[in-house]
Amino acid sequence: MIAVAVIDEENEEDLEEQINAFFKSLPDESFIDIKYATSHFLSNTNEQIYSYSALIIYRIISK
Repeated sequence: MIAVAVIDEENEEDLEEQINAFFKSLPDESFIDIKYATSHFLSNTNEQIYSYSALIIYRIISK
């Protein structure tokens, strides 16, 4: 079975940490692909907000 996980953080370092933590929970042969995206926008108070996201595609391996 194929599954996805979406991880979103406000800075790149936190995203990297979360991705690495997720990978530690997967068997090596489960990983299929990863998609990365960034975006930014202004809040109501004109503060610039950044979003760093990753979509991880992986295979659930039955034991």
